[in-house]
Amino acid sequence: MRHLRSTYMPVLIAVACLLSGCFTGVENTKKITEKDVRKAESQISATESSLPPYSDSVPVWQEGKKFYVTDNQVKLIFSSSPSFNIDTLSLAGKILTFTGYNTGSVLDNRQTVNLHFSDGVNTFVYPSGKTMQDFSHTWNIPFLVNCDEVEHYARLLTGKDAYIKTSIWYSPQSETMRNGRKFIKVHIDSIVPGNKVFPLKVIFTPADKSDTAMVWMATSNTVMQGRDFDSMFSMTDIRLQFPSISNANWQHIVNGEVVKGMTKDECRLALGVPRQTNNVPTYDGVLEHWYYDGGAYLIFMDGSLLDFRR
Repeated sequence: MRHLRSTYMPVLIAVACLLSGCFTGVENTKKITEKDVRKAESQISATESSLPPYSDSVPVWQEGKKFYVTDNQVKLIFSSSPSFNIDTLSLAGKILTFTGYNTGSVLDNRQTVNLHFSDGVNTFVYPSGKTMQDFSHTWNIPFLVNCDEVEHYARLLTGKDAYIKTSIWYSPQSETMRNGRKFIKVHIDSIVPGNKVFPLKVIFTPADKSDTAMVWMATSNTVMQGRDFDSMFSMTDIRLQFPSISNANWQHIVNGEVVKGMTKDECRLALGVPRQTNNVPTYDGVLEHWYYDGGAYLIFMDGSLLDFRR
């Protein structure tokens, strides 16, 4: 019994470590979780504090407050009216003005708030279904971007230099995706209203004076994680955090490329966290496979990139 216990003890320890999330070096297929992604991304997070958040709520709104309409689907939230055809309503890109509210009771006698907006011609009523006490500073109206919030972040960021952490860039004109680079210095030109998912568009110019680009950005009041300013930008040079990486490999990382011989940390910086990993025992040792969306995968031996497919 003592012999069996000593024989199987390493196996039991390895299983326990796997269940608790530690890295043993010989796990079977492991699914990368959102927690893993956030942990890896935090390795290159900015050291400075987050931007001061914007905060307001319906109880303090004043008449005349402006909202940008992101989508014609905004018609879905408004009540029908004899003054306009709700089915043909086209408001995308327009500014609506808050003109006040009224309250109406529901079956449980709660005084719910109906918010009123105007485009200068028609008045639109949004039945919120909330009482005045239900509103919080994180509450947002679907398909509307708070213009005061846009102005808040514009005052904080416009004209500043920063280092971008994402290579997912878009054209400011067409909003189509384009190839970008990460960890380079950029100049923030402006902050403008975004879309129904990301309320802000950050328009910037790379320090090498190539064409302007933009990224979609969330705020402290939106639920999308990993897309706020501190997740996408740093006010300090990220290169300084990795002095051991050669200049040649750093340039590959900036361009989102990997080359044989790169370390796992270098590959993670270049391509991001893999969707899934898998360790495969061979006669020569354990091969670690990293799989990415789109079919790309990397193969490591002893922590060094052995082969890859893009």
